Amino acid sequence: MRRLVAWILAAGLTASLATLPASPASAEVAPKRCDLPTSAGTFDTATPGQQRLDADQVGRAVDLLSTRLRLSVKIFRNNCLVAKSRLDDLGSSVHNNAWSVTKSVTSLLTGIAVGDGRLRLDDPIGRHLPDGPGWGDKAHRAITVRQLLTQTSGARQSILAEAGSLGVDPNLAREALAQPLVHDPGTRFQYSQLGPALLAYVVQRAVGEDLVSFAQKRLFGPIGITEDSYFWLRDRSGLAYGYSNLFLDPDQLARLGLLMSNEGRWRGTQVVPKAYVAAVSRATTTNGCYGLLFWTNRGESCTGADIPGAQTVDRRAIPSAPVDTYEMNGTGGQLVVMIPSLEMTVVTTGYFGSIALDPPVLLGSTPDEMQWTFFRELMAAVEDVEVADPGPYPGDPISLDVDPRNYLDPSVLLSDLVTTPHCNVVFCDGTVPTKGLVQNVQALPGLL
Repeated sequence: MRRLVAWILAAGLTASLATLPASPASAEVAPKRCDLPTSAGTFDTATPGQQRLDADQVGRAVDLLSTRLRLSVKIFRNNCLVAKSRLDDLGSSVHNNAWSVTKSVTSLLTGIAVGDGRLRLDDPIGRHLPDGPGWGDKAHRAITVRQLLTQTSGARQSILAEAGSLGVDPNLAREALAQPLVHDPGTRFQYSQLGPALLAYVVQRAVGEDLVSFAQKRLFGPIGITEDSYFWLRDRSGLAYGYSNLFLDPDQLARLGLLMSNEGRWRGTQVVPKAYVAAVSRATTTNGCYGLLFWTNRGESCTGADIPGAQTVDRRAIPSAPVDTYEMNGTGGQLVVMIPSLEMTVVTTGYFGSIALDPPVLLGSTPDEMQWTFFRELMAAVEDVEVADPGPYPGDPISLDVDPRNYLDPSVLLSDLVTTPHCNVVFCDGTVPTKGLVQNVQALPGLL
């Protein structure tokens, strides 16, 4: 009987112990989560181990990317800076032209205007344009905000020709409206410069405020980017270049990336509507790797820009990264990459760096080898989530379309310089526009 009682007591004690929480020594420690920085603050840091990342493998990934002409490399997880390149402290002081990352900034300003009720994605842009000569015929004014965001306006484009009048443009919006429609709007992806420039003007008109002032008040300021710490080039009418020429340093780019990684929220303030943040990375029917002026990894095919020719590949943009990866992407490899499923943000600046025989890959105008290779290395460091390995970059079919008319069509440049009888490179509406030139000079100290 005594043995029976002892056995019952022992069994009960064992069962009780089995229901107790595990001791701290055996529990799996949750990754550290960092606060977002204040305006004057720096990024909180964590070790790779605190973020369930293999430190040696992260180091290999960063070193590999650093060999690709990178000025700066930063890796964040859960808002914590976990790794940076060896020259990052030097590279982070450089205000680099973010190039087409600027397009994504224009998209974010569009989203804020939508959240304010000043704009709707399916608005025809004519609703927000002035009336009168040079402000678009009926077909151009029927182009929607969404079509400008998805690069499907149908207007003639030629990337370098569109940018060929940089610095002397009398009015970017009018130049965009002067380009003839060569496709039905909404039916075909064509990577354009003037489309986002026109969108910047539409947003400016919709909010009733200078675009740069609106950006400072509603986007840059709330995330700690001060007014005198960056430079955004304007055309001669005073409109900021909505497609490029926003000069930011890597820390400022990182703030934009962390804003997106936090669903548009910064230190308790919803800066960009959460629904719009979710929308920017949805693949469109016209291009599986393009959303709302953001590149996305969600589509099963991907079409690049016309340098030297638009190439479509039958794969995701970055097969070595999770499918929910999306990015702001500027020429030369200015990258702000968000991976929501891993709560990871990667920022890098530099000058090209892909190694491939394919001209569009070398020029960074199509999904490139550098990102495939880097993310394959970085994903191997993730210890708490299994990320499928597609293997080494195999190369894509080489594009032989190198026709210079794809990207340097002289008729596009001519339309920029002689937009309408009322507006050209010399005068516009009877005056010589100089407003933007003065504003550029006044703002230049922010870059220096």
